[in-house]
Amino acid sequence: QVQLVESGGGVVQAGGSLRLSCAASGRTFSNYGMGWFRQAPGKEREFVAAISWNGGRTYYVDSVKGRFTISRDNAKKTVYLQMNSLKHEDTAVYYCAALRGSSAMDPHDYDYWGQGTQVTVSS
Repeated sequence: QVQLVESGGGVVQAGGSLRLSCAASGRTFSNYGMGWFRQAPGKEREFVAAISWNGGRTYYVDSVKGRFTISRDNAKKTVYLQMNSLKHEDTAVYYCAALRGSSAMDPHDYDYWGQGTQVTVSS
């Protein structure tokens, strides 16, 4: 079992930055790849970024490449999403999740989800 709690969301002006954190409980955190997804009102949940269990591989949706960075600290059981140069279209609820399967971009391959944190980018 892995329980996930996101934090760090808020309201920021376009061009600004936020860092999201996802704290995990459970002894098996380091066994899981981790991902960030987001969901805007009226839209489907969208893959944002993922990281392998040891941080050696990272994946990003094209729209955030060069602006967002995913990282993890297994000793702290925490995964981060550094978001720079934020745009209005980044506004969404952001969720972290623990990857069970092999497809980092498919939400159905994730076992555990946090409750989400709201990010609002004002233009």
